[in-house]
Amino acid sequence: MKLDGRRESDNVEDVRGQSGGGGLGGSPFGRGGGFRIPMGGGGRRAGGGLGIGGIVVLLLICWALGINPLTLLNGGGGSMPSFDDTSTQTGQSAPANDEMKVFMSQVLAETEDTWKGIFQSQGMQYQDPKLVLFTQGVRSACGQASSATGPFYCPNDQRIYLDTNFFTELSQKFGASGDFAQAYVLAHEVGHHVQNQLGILPKVNQMRQSLSERENNAMSVRVELQADCFAGIWGKFTDQKGLLDTGDVDEALNAASQIGDDTLQRRTQGYVVPDSFNHGTSAQRATWFKRGFDSGKLADCDTFNKPV
Repeated sequence: MKLDGRRESDNVEDVRGQSGGGGLGGSPFGRGGGFRIPMGGGGRRAGGGLGIGGIVVLLLICWALGINPLTLLNGGGGSMPSFDDTSTQTGQSAPANDEMKVFMSQVLAETEDTWKGIFQSQGMQYQDPKLVLFTQGVRSACGQASSATGPFYCPNDQRIYLDTNFFTELSQKFGASGDFAQAYVLAHEVGHHVQNQLGILPKVNQMRQSLSERENNAMSVRVELQADCFAGIWGKFTDQKGLLDTGDVDEALNAASQIGDDTLQRRTQGYVVPDSFNHGTSAQRATWFKRGFDSGKLADCDTFNKPV
């Protein structure tokens, strides 16, 4: 991406190196309702003293065992792992203006400009979300989360939570590298904020109270694919500004594919369980991102009334 000299957002809270506040248990995906990029699975109670890498491995194993930890909407019954070690954990403080923070701030600023313009064209006002950069653990209005949770959006405080170490996992373990792959992750979470601003998430939360687990998973897929489509819309406007390099869109499409439910399950357990999908297949995620990128129209991202 060509972001040199571009505006940095003021809506970034950098709490890296600060205490996450006690243990890293608790779920941002229970009644609080968080929305996240999957890390490959969820978990059961684990023994104390696990590092970030060990947690990620544990999550992958639990996915392979068929445990469904991804409760993405309000009122869900799943949870992220609780850990016996409840000691406070801290990380090294990052430089105030390190390269990743600058990049994320610039990408967030571009999403702000894009969505403000789109909302204004529809006679609406867009409220900017906050981006919280953290290490190891963080408290949100949706609960406590660890680095293993992956990036997530909490509608209760309208904040996006991101441990930038996720991008190392994305590149090394999922084969999705590149700056626009990273931008896609943030744009996807901003897409959830857009859904919240449009009133989509509250309506979905109300609907899912009467749905079965299978129906809830299917509804979650539609929520996630729409966020991918919204990320594509942002990508289109960013491309029109001349900010994308050759190959950037392919980076986003690859990232979307690498974190599809089928790809993650096939990698961890050797087979797929479609009824357990709650983010969408690799093909679906790439398709809906591309649909938003090609169209640039909100109406074309209606995953709730169109076949997915």
